[in-house]
Amino acid sequence: MLQNVNWSRVEQYLREKFNLMDETEELVIKPFTAGYSNLTYLLRIGQWEGVLRRPPFGKLPAKAHDMNREYNLLKKIYSVYPKAPKPLLYCEDHNIMDKPFYIMELKKGIVLDKQLPNQWDVLKIKKQISKSFIQELADLHRIDVYKSGLDSLGKPEGFLQRQVNGWINRYRQVRTEDLPFVEKLENWLIHNIPVSKEVTIIHNDFKLNNIVFNIENPNEIIAVLDWEMSTIGDPLLDLAISLAYWTEKEDEDTGLATITNQPGFMTRKELAILYAEVSGRDISNLNYYLSFSFYKIAAVLQQIYYRYKTEGIGDERFANLNIGVRNLMLQSDKAIHATIV
Repeated sequence: MLQNVNWSRVEQYLREKFNLMDETEELVIKPFTAGYSNLTYLLRIGQWEGVLRRPPFGKLPAKAHDMNREYNLLKKIYSVYPKAPKPLLYCEDHNIMDKPFYIMELKKGIVLDKQLPNQWDVLKIKKQISKSFIQELADLHRIDVYKSGLDSLGKPEGFLQRQVNGWINRYRQVRTEDLPFVEKLENWLIHNIPVSKEVTIIHNDFKLNNIVFNIENPNEIIAVLDWEMSTIGDPLLDLAISLAYWTEKEDEDTGLATITNQPGFMTRKELAILYAEVSGRDISNLNYYLSFSFYKIAAVLQQIYYRYKTEGIGDERFANLNIGVRNLMLQSDKAIHATIV
């Protein structure tokens, strides 16, 4: 959707802010792989490079896609976790763009989205990727939120209760199809919320295509992207969300980009066991967190599908999201009975 932005105004703004007025080359714009959330563009003027983040086009849910919050979150997180991109500039001037946006540094490396580099399509390397992924999550959870000054990022008391009740309410508000088993699932989630034992920073969207690897070394993670939903709370929810996105060969279609269903990648269960080993955390209640994570992802996709159905958003990627929502709800139900991990 490059045509929906006045890029000449953006270019002039960037030249002024980053002292690029004497640069003769024009602005080059390259959209990153389109996800279902905020829009991300690689920008280049001569030797200068940066990444622009903005909300999706169209009407947005209340409090969603808050660029100012995400920008300020990154400032705090980057100071203690430099694998997060460094935020450079925030703008909410509607004369420049219709919605607020910010600019952050470009982290160079490779993101594993829909395919592997040919040289990485090896069983041994896929296992290395799996281990690096879960080790990075455990490392992130080791950051002391109080000593590092990150305790202001959220309200950990009652975190799980707010998450569960909030996402159930969001789903109900945008429901377009009747899935009879979901009401029973929701009641189970509400009445079986575990007691959180620990507070850490949680990314809330820690999945493989938000990780930047060193192309020369699958054991080295250069950056972790997309911090828009990060907060502080229960680390087991962060783990469970990662596992919910980590699809396996037997999974039904959920509409989520994946390569982890290929032979060689570790299973969800193997990743969970490895996380417990490297973090020292008790994961005996993990199936609750996993069930809720599948439900939450389903609710996120349902919000997008609702906008597609009711607002006429002309993006056919969203046309079959209802199938993904149903399958994710079924996975949520299976997780209750410990048939996934």
